[in-house]
Amino acid sequence: MRGLEFPFDLSLRRVLTLLGIVCVFFALTPRLASCREDDSLHDMQAGMSMPMDNAMDAATHAKLLSDKRESEFNHHLAGLLVLAAGLFLIAEGNIRARWPLAQQAWPVCFLLSGAFVLVFSDTELWPFHSQSWYFGLTHHAEVLQHKAFATLLLVLGVIELLRARGTLRAGWWAYVFPAIAMIGSAMLLFHDHQGHAHGADHMEVMRRIQSEHLSFAVTGFGIALTKGLAETPFAWRPFFRRLFPALLFVLGALLLVYVE
Repeated sequence: MRGLEFPFDLSLRRVLTLLGIVCVFFALTPRLASCREDDSLHDMQAGMSMPMDNAMDAATHAKLLSDKRESEFNHHLAGLLVLAAGLFLIAEGNIRARWPLAQQAWPVCFLLSGAFVLVFSDTELWPFHSQSWYFGLTHHAEVLQHKAFATLLLVLGVIELLRARGTLRAGWWAYVFPAIAMIGSAMLLFHDHQGHAHGADHMEVMRRIQSEHLSFAVTGFGIALTKGLAETPFAWRPFFRRLFPALLFVLGALLLVYVE
């Protein structure tokens, strides 16, 4: 893919600066959320005079908060990498002269995201805890879906990296990304969220999570469509080659502000 021409200059230094700013935001947001959650835990413990059948015990609440933080962190880190992929694509035309490997940077972001989700999602599995991968994949739909998403990200990263290196030259390889992105987006519409169905406000939490995943899916469909059109030789191709990385940037931003 040739570099995209934008009306502003994005040098390598500016790209790294922007990524640094996003990393600072990414690092501070969970700390602020953690403070709010600690306050929530304190308030809950103060009200433990309620009947036990109407209130969660402190240990259960702490476990749910831990799962919530883990899930949000996973979404945020994936979002940071997707956002970085979009930024590298936008800046590719301006930084390739100084960094010839720039065109390979955005597929690497997908590889890193897929590897992270594959290993660090669902830490109830081995090697973090004793539950086997076989049991998790066969008994928990959410675990199976997380690993499927990770596999799709890894496949996308490998294919686009090989295309950037010139290894995959056949024209049909250009349409594998849109096809897989379409599949992944459709899967988001049926993503299992039963692990969050706890607490007095679980219905509100479920609705919020479903709404957020719907926004991920809609943006993902847009990414798949624009990537396919960006690879198709016709008059509007330059426009879609600009829109594709912009939508990656949007998806990354949505993932960065994900909250359960």
